[in-house]
Amino acid sequence: MTHKSRFSVFIASMFVSSSLLSACAASASPEPAVNLTPVPVQTDFATCVINLQQKAKVAGISQHIIDTTVANLKYVPRVIELDNQQPEFTTTFGDYFEKRVTTWRVEQGRKMLAKHHDLLTQLTHDYGVPGQYIVAFWGLETNFGSYKGSMPVLDSLATLACDPRRSDYFTGELLQALKLKQQYQFDDSKMVGSWAGAMGHTQFMPTNYRKYAVDGDGDGVADLWNSEADALTSAANFLQHLGWQADERWGREVLLPANYSFEYLGSKSTLPLSQWHALNIKKTNGQAISTPDMQAALYLPAGHTGPAFLGYANFNVIMRWNRSEFYAISVGHLADRINGAPALSRTVPKQPRLSRDIVKQLQIKLNDQGFDVGKADGILGRNSVLGLQGFQKKHGLIADGFPDAKTFDKLGIKP
Repeated sequence: MTHKSRFSVFIASMFVSSSLLSACAASASPEPAVNLTPVPVQTDFATCVINLQQKAKVAGISQHIIDTTVANLKYVPRVIELDNQQPEFTTTFGDYFEKRVTTWRVEQGRKMLAKHHDLLTQLTHDYGVPGQYIVAFWGLETNFGSYKGSMPVLDSLATLACDPRRSDYFTGELLQALKLKQQYQFDDSKMVGSWAGAMGHTQFMPTNYRKYAVDGDGDGVADLWNSEADALTSAANFLQHLGWQADERWGREVLLPANYSFEYLGSKSTLPLSQWHALNIKKTNGQAISTPDMQAALYLPAGHTGPAFLGYANFNVIMRWNRSEFYAISVGHLADRINGAPALSRTVPKQPRLSRDIVKQLQIKLNDQGFDVGKADGILGRNSVLGLQGFQKKHGLIADGFPDAKTFDKLGIKP
């Protein structure tokens, strides 16, 4: 996928942040009259396509591709609908995790680990990434290639490039996709993927396809749609470039002591393993954690009633693939399961989904009481979690930064 717009809200998108910056130039002269009649989308898109043809020419795209592909790009209304879609309710960790780390994915992942044993062993040697992680990414991205998306990538990217919200980013991705087509002579109809332009077994955006795709089967083409060898090799190459630490795991599920204060929690509270050992954090079998010279952060995706995880350096690498803590935990645990590890020792609790309006109320209440969480946007991000922790500490609640029933009651909110 890499850098796809597949963000879940609540803690799934907890640490996903996007900012769109705009600049305005002031003028001393009176503003001209503005024509408020909306321009028909198709007319506007046609004008945009003409501009895209010029940009493609400057980018080195052949005149043949400009005439036969760029000039014939089509507007896809569904892409804009999906891009603007805001979920009414947040996603809980339980909902997210149980849909992704399934018995089927574990069993299928083990089959794929065996099927590609020789290749994955070589990739571990060459790139330092153990095979179970590569297979876990593959499983979460496309169900091991069973669903790679069916949207026309070039039309989807053109539609987004001609939409003002993120025009520059998607114009760049479109140009990279056209360069892929030019480099490998891909047919337009073959280039299908997600609505946001992610492609192939590993759902690479065009820029990452161009940078990190590898011809793993030696046929002269890095084909992420049809070659599993190319896809798996490319995933290993990408992870290595993201900073994967060889001979280190992603993290692990841990047990917290009954008296844990929750002072250290989340990505901003990274500590050496020796300090987590001193805080009496243990493995799920009750044994003390080992203390190599490594840093880790503690994550409680479902609050103190759910499982706890220490995330190491490779946890952050997974987060660079997809900026979601839910995703990183799911990839890491799925990789462990594929490699033979048992299920989580602590059951993921069933928790109600919260509407965005309820989360906004929570944020407003916290701001009103002096816990600055920023704009009330209905997304429980890092600032909101820190504000919740402060509020919980002040009122003698368990300060895990999670909005449980007792916290809502103390805030005077009925979810």
